[in-house]
Amino acid sequence: MEVLRGRHRDGIFVLVQSGDSRSRKRVRFGELWVDSLTFAEALDEIEALVADGRGGSVFTPNVDHVVNVDADPSFREAYASASLSLADGQPLVWTSRFLGAPLPEKISGSDLVLPLMERAASRRWRVYLLGGAEGVAERSAHMLRGRLGVNIVGCDAPRISREPDPAQDAALIERIQAVKPDLLLVALGAPKQELWLHRAGPRIRPTVGIGVGAALDFIAGARRAPRWMSRAGFEWLFRLLQEPRRLARRYLLNDPKFLLILMRTLRTPREQRVRTEERSPSNV
Repeated sequence: MEVLRGRHRDGIFVLVQSGDSRSRKRVRFGELWVDSLTFAEALDEIEALVADGRGGSVFTPNVDHVVNVDADPSFREAYASASLSLADGQPLVWTSRFLGAPLPEKISGSDLVLPLMERAASRRWRVYLLGGAEGVAERSAHMLRGRLGVNIVGCDAPRISREPDPAQDAALIERIQAVKPDLLLVALGAPKQELWLHRAGPRIRPTVGIGVGAALDFIAGARRAPRWMSRAGFEWLFRLLQEPRRLARRYLLNDPKFLLILMRTLRTPREQRVRTEERSPSNV
């Protein structure tokens, strides 16, 4: 039987559904698991994380993440603790068919942010923007407030290193704790955003952190790949042509290792690369 339970937060009594468990299928790419969700289901799952009040982290892996998780234990640990792992990139969607659990669609961080912010505005969620180049978070906040009516409670673009810096982390976490956001959009790029959310997550609960990559840059006006290139799986080529020096090693030398990881995963029994988890709203 479905039961409604409530929680007070900032003077608002929030009803949360509980009692009915939900199953979620996951598919494995090497050492990284991806949730098999539609775009609409992903939005609902994020809302469930916010409503549950326990915090959490949402990552959007692509081919590059799969390759780096395979080689980097700290990155792998961050992904193992993520609340949601959503496929960012057509190659993961396409290759999931060979692994026995076809992912329904691509859910990139850049595509997710605006629909999520529309929901944030309607639910009166408090949102904090972290990362991007100087001024990007502020420009994004101005657009989100003006166009969607989002309650942006903070913007920050500190220099965050990949390796833990306790003093730097403490100051930033204190600023986040002071305004108690429901959602924290972290645009530091991989793997920094995932590593930072992994180490800071327990201290910023019940805030839900989402790694959004370049999403704030796009909101602030940066040019994105044409939609047809994204649908065809060539967004990486567009980015490579835009920033060849920075991205050539990643796309031309590192990411082809994905094929070896895929072949290795295909050799494992199906029950080791596809699993179904029973999850209830109270432990999402």
